[in-house]
Amino acid sequence: MAIGATDRKPVRWHIGVFLLPAALVYSAIMIIPLAATLYQAFFSKSWSFVGLQNFETLFTDPRLSASFWNALRNNTWFFIIHMLVQNPIGILLAALLSNPRLRLRGFYRTVFFVPTILSFVIVGFVWKLILSPTWGVSQGMLKSAGLGWLFQPWLGKEEYALTALSLISVWQFIGIPMMLIYAALLSIPDEVIEAAECDGITGWSQFWKIQLPLVLPAIGICSVLTFVGNFNAFDLVYAAQGAAAGPNYSTDLLGTLLYRTFFGYQLQLGDRAMGSTIAAVMFLIILTGVCIYLFLVQTRLRRYQF
Repeated sequence: MAIGATDRKPVRWHIGVFLLPAALVYSAIMIIPLAATLYQAFFSKSWSFVGLQNFETLFTDPRLSASFWNALRNNTWFFIIHMLVQNPIGILLAALLSNPRLRLRGFYRTVFFVPTILSFVIVGFVWKLILSPTWGVSQGMLKSAGLGWLFQPWLGKEEYALTALSLISVWQFIGIPMMLIYAALLSIPDEVIEAAECDGITGWSQFWKIQLPLVLPAIGICSVLTFVGNFNAFDLVYAAQGAAAGPNYSTDLLGTLLYRTFFGYQLQLGDRAMGSTIAAVMFLIILTGVCIYLFLVQTRLRRYQF
């Protein structure tokens, strides 16, 4: 009995004590509001239980459904631009910065990462000034380079506004995939690189054949973070184009639609029931995308243990 008592593992209660404050804060600002929003999606404005009626209204009501599908299309295009522009450029920058022969690597890392820590309000306002056809500097810069014919009021035209905002967001957040891929590249053991060099694999050939396959899990994480961040996007559009997401709702995302529906805007009254319904749909979209990655993509990515 004494031996059995001494072999028993001690209870590490101190772990729970240290985790409790973080768990309480996270629950207060994330879990409880999310649960309350999902709960409210099944009730009317007068707190009468309506089941799935709010979802039916969102998908069938002519006015609401048109706004929802427009915002979803815009959000999808917003995400596609980030995947096709932000992440490939981030991978390229990470590959360049991981080159030990590159001088001033620390300076370049700082320059590319600084926009990430800037406020959305600052970024949206500054780029709105830069691209302004009245007092912006972009028109003069293009003229000085002999490319003045390329200038357009990009944030003022329906066909260009969303793409312009997407590229502004890419500029701001290019540092995140760059740093994640850069850290993954640095974690590759020197023995692997030396073995590749002994086999005559150097330069970009070494990156494509050796380094890139080893950092695919990190690229997958970047893709998931991009997906979640883009389908939660709101701040940049609100700062640059306002809650109406002009011109003519061409930059309207699910986040701005949720804001106008829940809180109201100008003469439009807020509807917390429909706002919660849109939030619930956003949650389901993000949850579905993350689950698809985790169960269909992540399980197929080969992990290398060093």
